[in-house]
This record gives sequence, C-alpha cells and structure tokens, in this order.
Amino acid sequence: MGLWITKNSVKVFENPWIVLHDEQVINPRGGESEYGRIHFKHAAMGIIPLDNDLNTYLVGQWRYPLNAYSWEIPMGGGHLDEDALGSAKRELLEETGITAALWQRLSKVHLSNSVSDEVGYIYLAKELTFGATQFDESEDLTIKKLPLIKAVEMCLDGSITDSLSLIGLFKLARTYSF
Repeated sequence: MGLWITKNSVKVFENPWIVLHDEQVINPRGGESEYGRIHFKHAAMGIIPLDNDLNTYLVGQWRYPLNAYSWEIPMGGGHLDEDALGSAKRELLEETGITAALWQRLSKVHLSNSVSDEVGYIYLAKELTFGATQFDESEDLTIKKLPLIKAVEMCLDGSITDSLSLIGLFKLARTYSF
C-alpha cells in the first residue's frame, strides 16, 4: 500500500466553507499527475428525529448546486473543532424546532473521499420535544412528518438522493428490520 506524495499545492479558491487546492502529486505507483482537492471547513451533520410512533421528520428545500428540490433528513454543518453532537443538536433545533432527550450516533462517513476530506456524522434523535424553528437567512424549508418506513421507501424510489439521508435512513431501517 503506497502513499501519495504532494510535490506542490496551490490554493485556487477559498470561501467560508471550502478551500480548493490544485496539486502536483506522485501517485502510489510512482506516476506524476495533477489532483484537485477540496478541504471542507465544516463537518456535515445529519439527524434522524424519530418519535415514539416511528415517525420521522424530513426537510425539503431547493438545493442551488443541483438546481432541484430535495427531501432530506435535517442537516447542517459544524465547525471541525466543535463537538459534533452539539452541532447536531443545534441543527435539529434550527431546521425543525425539535429537541431530543436521547441521542445516538449512527455513523461517521466520508462523503466524497476521491476529491474531498468532507466528513459527516449521522445521529438518531429520540424522545422529541417540539418548538419553533430557527431557520438561517438562506433557508426556506418545508417540514414533513411521515412514518420511517415511508422515508425509507422514498430512498428506494429515488425521491431522496442526498447521501447523508440515504446512509442514515438505510442504516436505521436495518435496526428496525424493515
């Protein structure tokens, strides 16, 4: 198992969320090539709120990069030096108005490890309490309550395409043996 060697790295672009580098590398077989690498400044947080009747809550929104409407589990970002669970709790409250007494981390995932270092955490939130949403200025969300099995069916029929949502809902479906 060989390692990649970075010969040169040039920052091409940076904003509050990402840094893009153009790099000259030597691959594990010794060949030289160019590589584009995206560094994410935040971790992705995905949360599956689950009530006592096995209902969950999805959020729908227009996703600019896709130019399409997307149904997803509640999600957002957290600073890399922040506690991931604290970030997940904040994002669930902001997007749905929900707080939870019980939390379980379902998964840690790398979302596109061929070009980025983005890490995501998926949590299950239970014993829910409902309050007011606290949307960010850029968010225009629709909240949908539905049985967990229906959310899993949305993954299977292609209505949900977001990777954190797919991973989390499929993993949770295995727990409940759907």
